[in-house]
Amino acid sequence: MKKSSIDVAYFSMEMMLESDIPIYAGGLGVLAGDLLRSCADLKVPAVGMSLVYSGTVFAQMIEPDGSQQFKEVDWRKLDQLTRLPEKIVMKINGRDVSIACWRYDIVGFDGFVVPIYFLDTDFYENDDWSRLITRNLYAQQGDLRIAQEVVLGIGGVKMLRKLGYNNIKTYHMNEGHCSFVALELLAENEYKDDKVRKLCSFTTHTPIPEGHDVFDYDLAYQIAGDYLPWHIKDLASADRLHMTKLGMSLSKTKLAVSKKHEKVSNHILPGYDIKSVTNGIHHRTWISPYLQDLYEKYIPGSLKDPSKLKNSETLIPDDELWRAHLESKRELLHYVNKHLTSIDTRQERENPNPADCFDENILTIAMARRPVEYKRPLLFYHDLERLMRIGKGKIQIIQCGKSHFADEISQKIVHEIIRISKKCRTAIKVVYLENYSPRIARFLVAGTDIWLNTPIQPLEASGTSGMKAAMNGVLNFSVPDGWWIEGYKMRPDAGFVIGEEIKGLDAEFNNDKDADSIYEVLEHEIIPTYYNNRKEWTHRMKQAIALGSYFNTHRCIREYQTIAWNT
Repeated sequence: MKKSSIDVAYFSMEMMLESDIPIYAGGLGVLAGDLLRSCADLKVPAVGMSLVYSGTVFAQMIEPDGSQQFKEVDWRKLDQLTRLPEKIVMKINGRDVSIACWRYDIVGFDGFVVPIYFLDTDFYENDDWSRLITRNLYAQQGDLRIAQEVVLGIGGVKMLRKLGYNNIKTYHMNEGHCSFVALELLAENEYKDDKVRKLCSFTTHTPIPEGHDVFDYDLAYQIAGDYLPWHIKDLASADRLHMTKLGMSLSKTKLAVSKKHEKVSNHILPGYDIKSVTNGIHHRTWISPYLQDLYEKYIPGSLKDPSKLKNSETLIPDDELWRAHLESKRELLHYVNKHLTSIDTRQERENPNPADCFDENILTIAMARRPVEYKRPLLFYHDLERLMRIGKGKIQIIQCGKSHFADEISQKIVHEIIRISKKCRTAIKVVYLENYSPRIARFLVAGTDIWLNTPIQPLEASGTSGMKAAMNGVLNFSVPDGWWIEGYKMRPDAGFVIGEEIKGLDAEFNNDKDADSIYEVLEHEIIPTYYNNRKEWTHRMKQAIALGSYFNTHRCIREYQTIAWNT
């Protein structure tokens, strides 16, 4: 790829490239990695820009009593990234900060390479404070957090120039963390806002007003100093420096990540004319090997072009689909049965009683989300007696999601699910998998039967985990929010809906009503169909797979090329 002809430089505070490269926290980073993989597959001249983090990484271990321990994991950048010789120096917080660069290459389907660059301040040339800038993802200390964003945005553009990238058509900022990109472009373009707007596009993912990064101007001037232009308050709001508003003020295209999120974003950030490109997933990364083989056998070329999956209903035989699904399910349950949490000792986990093990013949429901209150990870157990009456011997439940070691509320949620798993032990098997990662996610999205999603509406901006499940033939069972509103409208047989879509654009929920909907659909639709009508179930699985023809990052990239990038 010639450095003189780059369509897009894609900036993101986090990127998921491999499960064990700890430079991501969740869906934002997973999406960034998937989009850049599609750029490589589609031979789109692109580069990625992020930060590399060197702080302590912890693995989550759940004790038999439901408490959690956090074990330090050793990770070395040199193992998977390539250190480059280029460096830049920036004035941050009144001191000279040296910034180094690392590289990782994404290789596409036909060998096309998209390089990803990672900025780093944690090396011996810098003083102690400067080294802390890239020590941990999303630094909690205010001065370090804004310094991270200065390094990513302003330093990222400077490093691209140092690397020889002088003719980039579009700078795509993935969330407000990247908005300082536009300030460096202002400095390069005579501080003419209109010139910079022609170069920038912006995506917002956050449907909660409090979720957007905002800094006091005193702190911003202390850390960023002369990098802030004279009219910063016109661009980023007068009272405090609002990073999302800054990025959108200097972007020609402002995007949300689903059609519903577009409405929510314009509601909480009025005046910016936000459009949307609904998220997708990189199909080859998330489809199980068994199903990849099946799809390629009956839908040749679908691994290269996921739009061909729209023909799954007529081309994939029912019996072979079910057999491939069972292969994935056995793989998942083999993993689950080594990590049971309903039992009382770690010794039992090593040699579980067969009666405690998950069974491939039982309807399996998975819910994999961060254990935070707005995602309602306990809603499924709202009426535990009713659930046990409906599901005894008929369902088994897998939950996971990593708690932060300092988040007591999250840990209490996990503890409660462990308590429930012990209480339900003889009626319904429940497991909470520890140390959730993309590697475990691949087992889950391929091997479960139902993908459960219960957040408070309208706080699900998109929800790409459900797309991953659907592309493996797993049926979604979700509140009507984010992508599922669009997916269910396209193919209502691809899953099930919990409750009704709320009318307003502010957070609203009724746990009693939504739990009742879950139990009604589970008892009268999901369980009878799974056990008594295999033909209908496999029909629904193929409808779910067909959703993958649209909800993929190849389609996202083509939409970006049309409406957001100067290509």
